[in-house]
Amino acid sequence: MTSGRTAVGPLVLAPMAGGPSTVALAAAAAEGGVFPFLAGAYLAPDRLATDLDELRDASPHPFGVNVFAPSPDHPSMLEDAHRYAALLAPWAASAGVRLGVPRYDDDAFAAKVDLLVEAAPAVVSFAFGWPPAEVVERLQAVGTLVWVTVNDPAEADWARELGVDGLVAQGWEAGGHRGGPVDTGEPQPPVRDLVTALVARTDLPVVATGGVVDGRGAADLLALGASAVALGTAFLACPEAGTAPVHVHALTHRDGTVVTRAFTGRSARALATTWTDLFTEAAPAAYPHVHHVTAPLRAHGKATGEAELVHLWAGTGHRQVRPLPAAELARTLVAELEGARDPKTR
Repeated sequence: MTSGRTAVGPLVLAPMAGGPSTVALAAAAAEGGVFPFLAGAYLAPDRLATDLDELRDASPHPFGVNVFAPSPDHPSMLEDAHRYAALLAPWAASAGVRLGVPRYDDDAFAAKVDLLVEAAPAVVSFAFGWPPAEVVERLQAVGTLVWVTVNDPAEADWARELGVDGLVAQGWEAGGHRGGPVDTGEPQPPVRDLVTALVARTDLPVVATGGVVDGRGAADLLALGASAVALGTAFLACPEAGTAPVHVHALTHRDGTVVTRAFTGRSARALATTWTDLFTEAAPAAYPHVHHVTAPLRAHGKATGEAELVHLWAGTGHRQVRPLPAAELARTLVAELEGARDPKTR
C-alpha cells in the first residue's frame, strides 16, 4: 500500500486513544518494522501538535494519525444520558466519585484537520464518523493517504464515493470502540468474513484488524487479500504504552470480553467486569454524552487500581498478549509473519 512518497508495510500499530497510544510506543514500533499510528482522539490540538513534533524528532520513519470524526447529535441522546447518569449515581457515590455532566462535543475536529493538513503525516485515518469530502481532498492534496473505518461490507460503497485511499476493516473481535460510521449495537461480521467480503466488493486497499496478536494471525488475513493488518491489543502491555497498570494486569488475568455501551454510549469491546454486567443493558446509544458522564469514575478506577471501575478495552486475543518492549515485539511479529508466509517453514 503506497502513496507518492511512502509505503505502509504489512503490519500496523493501531491507534489506541485515551492513554495507551504514546510517542514512545509509536517510535519503538517503527524501529521494529511496524508502521505506527498515533491516536489523536481526546487530545487537545496543541497536545497533538506536540506529539507530532516529538515523534518526528524521535523517529525518521513515516507514521499515521487517527482522529474521531464528529458523531451525530440528537436531543434524545442528552435525555438518555441524564437518565443513565441517574442510574449510575449510586454506583459512583459508593466509590466517592461525582459523575460528569453529559454534553456533546466534536473533539476539536476542525482544528485537528487544520493541524494535520499542515503536518502532512503519511496517513490520516478516521473513526466514529467520516470526514467531509473537502477534508479528504485537503489531506490528499498534501500527499496524505486517507483511510476510513468500516464494520460492514456495504460501507465500502460509501467510502468509494467519498474518494478515500483505503479501508480499515474492523472485525467484531477488535478491542475498543466500533469505529465504523453506524453504531448499530448489533453483532457485526468477524474480521475474516469482513475482509473476504470487502476484497470481493472493492479494489480499495483493506487494512484488517480484530483479534490478531501474532504474526501467524496476520498472515492469515493477508492471505485473504488484506493489504495490511493492524494490531492494537497486542501492544497494550508494552512498557512504552500508556496503558494503566490495572488494565495491563487484567489482560492476562481475566477471561471473556463483551461489546458494551456502558462506558461511553458507543459500542466497544472490553473485558467483562461488574460494570458491564450491571449496566450494559441499560446504557443508551449516546456518544459522547455518556463518555463525559462516566469519565471521572473511569479515571478514579485507573488511579486506584479498581478494575471494576475501568473500561478495560481488549480484543478477543487478549490472553496471548506479550509484555515485551515495543521494538522487540514488533520485530517478533515481523519474524512470525515472515515465517508464516514462507512455504519452507510449513
